[in-house]
This record gives sequence, structure tokens and C-alpha cells, in this order.
Amino acid sequence: MSTNFFCKRVVSVSLTNVGLILEISKTQMHFLRNARLLFFRSFSSPKQHSFTVSYLINSCGLSQEKALSASRKVQFETPERADSVLAVLRDYGCTNTHISKAVSKYPLLLTADPEKTLLPKLEFFRSVGFSGPDIVSIVVSSPYILKRSLENQIIPNYNFLKSLVMMNENIVRAFISTFWFSVQNVPDTVAANIATLQEIGVPISNIRFLVKYLPNVVSQNREKFSTTVKKVIEMGFSPLRHSFLNAVQVSCQLTEFTFKHKMEVYRRWGLTDDEIMLMFRVDPICMRHSVKKISSVMDFLVNKIGWEPVAIARYPSVFARSLEQNVIPRCSVVKVLQMKGVVKKDLSLSILAYTEKNFVNRFVVKYEQDVPELLSVYKGKIGFSDLIFASEEIGAKKQL
Repeated sequence: MSTNFFCKRVVSVSLTNVGLILEISKTQMHFLRNARLLFFRSFSSPKQHSFTVSYLINSCGLSQEKALSASRKVQFETPERADSVLAVLRDYGCTNTHISKAVSKYPLLLTADPEKTLLPKLEFFRSVGFSGPDIVSIVVSSPYILKRSLENQIIPNYNFLKSLVMMNENIVRAFISTFWFSVQNVPDTVAANIATLQEIGVPISNIRFLVKYLPNVVSQNREKFSTTVKKVIEMGFSPLRHSFLNAVQVSCQLTEFTFKHKMEVYRRWGLTDDEIMLMFRVDPICMRHSVKKISSVMDFLVNKIGWEPVAIARYPSVFARSLEQNVIPRCSVVKVLQMKGVVKKDLSLSILAYTEKNFVNRFVVKYEQDVPELLSVYKGKIGFSDLIFASEEIGAKKQL
């Protein structure tokens, strides 16, 4: 009796499980159909993978490492579609090097329909006057554009940029930025913020600069953008000056917490709030540099060169310069010359703005006879402190 009960129980449970499985299969069938491409890529055959990698290396010029990476995003068993894509790109001036760069960035480009997807965009670019090199620049820098909607994105964005009386070369530069095709309705958002800038008298040339180089700034939420613009004006920036754009950029990109933290970093080096804000008005970008960069520059100039923090604050662009390639070599040379008494003590950080040729001629070549080691100091082969110490040691021996 117990055996019969056990058999019936097993049959009952089994039938229940079968029903449950069938129910799950029905509800998931739609998902499985839609996911067939994902499964196809995930479980593609070694033969298909091998062909794709070989094609990427031999026909597109990718290195083996880049080909393996690209093959995770695109796979195919026959070359016809990819060959047609490459033929179209070559017809529009792309060389093997251009193709290699474009495919490395966007492997799925090889799966595009040449007639329906690629040619309409390329023909549009040519029809509005983009030169051959312009078109190649777009393909190489932003190949994703070729798979965007011509009617819904490319043409509206082009018309909007053209309405700002932008030349084609500037529109090309804007198109190279993937920003213009990463979100929908960019022109509507940007147009609203441009109206805000025009109301306060920002010159059209400065507005074009924002659109061309900083589209992510001028595409902020309208309310947030208006608030930022108002705050920048209250800080004392004139809408007529280029520094106003930099201040808007920094204010859009930094949170209030981060801005206050950077203020605190500068305070630690002895600067007052008024001095910091004056520095910000001269060069707003000084607030974007990392805490590490700010501290490294201040440490070298204050503790090693002996400059006052206030003197450094008068030239906030110093924080944008390379410490190793610009600040240390030049300031070291000037420090040696000052210690030797051959140049004035009151030289400012304006020395950093010289071209390399002018600086070398004015401060290295000119004084090589007086200080033969200057070139070695400039090239970092001798530390200025070592040279000064050696000079002091020689002087002490002579006195003895």
C-alpha cells in the first residue's frame, strides 16, 4: 500500500512539474525569441569567431589584441556585408589606417547596410558641403554617427548648428563630439539655454564657442543652467568676457561641496577667501584641478622655491601647466640665477608663458657663461638645490 501511495505521489509531483515547466516555457517564449541574437553571440562557434578575428586583422588592419576585443562585439561567418561596408568607406576617402581606427572604435559598423544605412548619411554630408577630409574625420572620430537616424538626429542637429551661423568646419568639429548624438532633442535644450545667454548679452562668438567645444555645458537642464548663469554674474563675471564661459563651465561641472572643498585646499596654503575668489575670477579653471595637483604645485613653489602664496595666486594658470615639464625646469633655472645674483628677485610666474625657445634663449643661453650648469638644471640632470649647496661648499673652502 505504501508502495502504491509513493508511485501515485511521484506521478502527481511529476505531472505538476511538467505543467509548471510548460507554463514557464509559455511565459518566457517571447523573451527567448527576442534574445536569440544574444544567445547567438554568446554561443557562437569557434569557426565563426576565428573567421571574424581573421577578417578584422587581414581586411581591417587591427592588431590581434584589438581584433580579439572587437570580436566580442561583432561576429560573422561570411565577408560580403563587411566587404561592402569597407568599399563604401574607401569610396569616400577612407584609407586603411582610417578604417582600422573606425572599426576599432565601433566594430558593429561592419554589420551596417551600405545602401540603406551608410550611403544616405555620407551623401548628406557631401550634399551640405562637407569636404572629403571632413567626412573622413567624422567617420574616424565618431563612426557611431553612421548608425544614427538621418531624419531624427543628423539633419535636425545640422540645421540647428547652421542656424547659429556656424561654418561647416565648426559643425564638423561639433559632429566629431559624440555628445550631439548621445541624447534626443539636443537642439531644443541648447536653444533654450542660448536664449538665456543672449538675454544677458553674451556675444554670439562666445555662444558658438560653447556650442562647439562645451556642448555638455550649454545642454544642462534649463532651470539649472539659468541658476548657474545668475550665480556666475553675482560672482562678478562680465557676460562679455571669455572668462564668463569658463566660470559657467566650472560651476556646471562642480558640485557645491566640491567647490567648497577646493576653497579649503587653497586656504591651507595661507590664502584668504578674497584672494581665492580673485584667483577664480582671473582663471575659473583653477577650481577644476585635482587636490593632488594643487598641493604639488604649491609645495614646490612655496617650500622649495620660496615664493609667497599670494604671488602664486596672481597667476592661477600655473596649476594648468605640467609640473615636471614646465614649472619645475623653469622655476629651477630662475632660482639658480637669482641665487647667483644675475637676475632680479621679483621675477613673476609670467616666465611660464614664454615659448620654450624664448625661455631657453633668455634665461639659459644668455647666462651659460656665468652658470655653465644651467642647461643641466633645465633638463633636470642637476637639482637647483644641489647646485646651490655645491656653490656654498666651494665658497666655504675658499674662505678657509
